[in-house]
Amino acid sequence: MDEMRAREVLTATGFSGAAKLLALGENAVFAAGDLVIKVGRDATGHPELRARAEREVALADWLAASGVPAVRAAESGARLVEGHPVTLWHRLPDPVRPAEPRDLAPPLSVVHALPAPADFTLPRRELLGGVERWLTLAGDAIDPADADYLRERRDGFAAAAAALVPHLPPGPIHGDALPRNVHVGPDGPVLVDLETFSADLREHDLVVLALSRDRYGLDPAAYDAFTAAYGWDVREWEGCAVLRGARETASCAWVAQHAPVNPKALAEFRRRVASLREGDPEVRWYPF
Repeated sequence: MDEMRAREVLTATGFSGAAKLLALGENAVFAAGDLVIKVGRDATGHPELRARAEREVALADWLAASGVPAVRAAESGARLVEGHPVTLWHRLPDPVRPAEPRDLAPPLSVVHALPAPADFTLPRRELLGGVERWLTLAGDAIDPADADYLRERRDGFAAAAAALVPHLPPGPIHGDALPRNVHVGPDGPVLVDLETFSADLREHDLVVLALSRDRYGLDPAAYDAFTAAYGWDVREWEGCAVLRGARETASCAWVAQHAPVNPKALAEFRRRVASLREGDPEVRWYPF
């Protein structure tokens, strides 16, 4: 789906005026007046895409009823427009400042205190579910030995994760707890991007920042501010290395899919795999 097709769907939905494209990825996200409109990929033959959009709206309604500061749906349910799921959201006020890691702690703490919703089922957080697809897309661009190595890691960490004994009670999680998914408005931090919400180990949400500290250059002081605000450092948990290893495996495979057309992605894939093979947990990983 490109921007032109997304705008055609937007017009068919009834929004014919000016709309600003905010993001184009799994969804095309537009701002139009007081609304944000998300246009999903064509769900023809892929009913799970419509189901995901419906679940995201139900989730937003549940979070609102539960008092969680998060984006709010402007319409119940998802529309199906020319095969594309379309959802409407209330536009947030302009941010008062960029989000920092510590801003994640208050809304995550509220989410982590919730029981599972009664009216719908949240999926498990499948960190490793896309590995095979990403490696297949990489094809001959990557060394087959590297692909086999990542498959072995995937299988090993999947088994190890299934055997983990959590420190926190399992339940609803955001699933991609990074500062980019927090909006700091006049009333404080608000969670955005609800698509990865899951029901699983709460530690999943906390390992994300621990990995960011070690691999992606997050300031250790900023990480410490987050753990102080949340009240616990996941690195104290013996299962941290397992979830971290699973995330690293998935991150390497995700980069691999871009290798056929992007030399920088291929170079970054190779350095990431080399750091895993060498067992060095602090080699810096970079965007490409």
